[in-house]
Amino acid sequence: MTIRKVGMSVVLMASALLLSGGMAYSEEPVPLPQVPADYAGKHMPAGGWTDPKAIAEGAKIFTGEANPLVNCGSCHGKDGKPVKKGARDLRDPKNTTRFSDSFWFWRVSEGVPKTKMKAWKQFLSEEQIWQVMAYEHQFSHENKPAEHTDYKP
Repeated sequence: MTIRKVGMSVVLMASALLLSGGMAYSEEPVPLPQVPADYAGKHMPAGGWTDPKAIAEGAKIFTGEANPLVNCGSCHGKDGKPVKKGARDLRDPKNTTRFSDSFWFWRVSEGVPKTKMKAWKQFLSEEQIWQVMAYEHQFSHENKPAEHTDYKP
């Protein structure tokens, strides 16, 4: 094979790789599983997304201050920027707006199969789960309390 043919082959393979990678990133997100009946009726208590006391308690839970066995920041980072591979970036609105409050509650409670996200229901009460969710929700809203009205199924 001549040098010219080798060069042309490399260019073609690189182009194919770039084009296929671009298509992979343009696909729609994988559909979310249906929330189990036990969790489908659970919703953030009225005013919970913006309640300063709930958010303050959520911060203590998130950082491990409330319970050293629960430290969300050890994976999701102190500001929602993941520090461990596979953890969701809680600063990215795409990672919070696609979850209903009941879906999010379910995943915090039961964990996420085939990931390192553990079930936290044995360590946290329902109230504490709502509190940590309210705190986490701020990361995708410029670190300010916000209602979860941006949810888009």
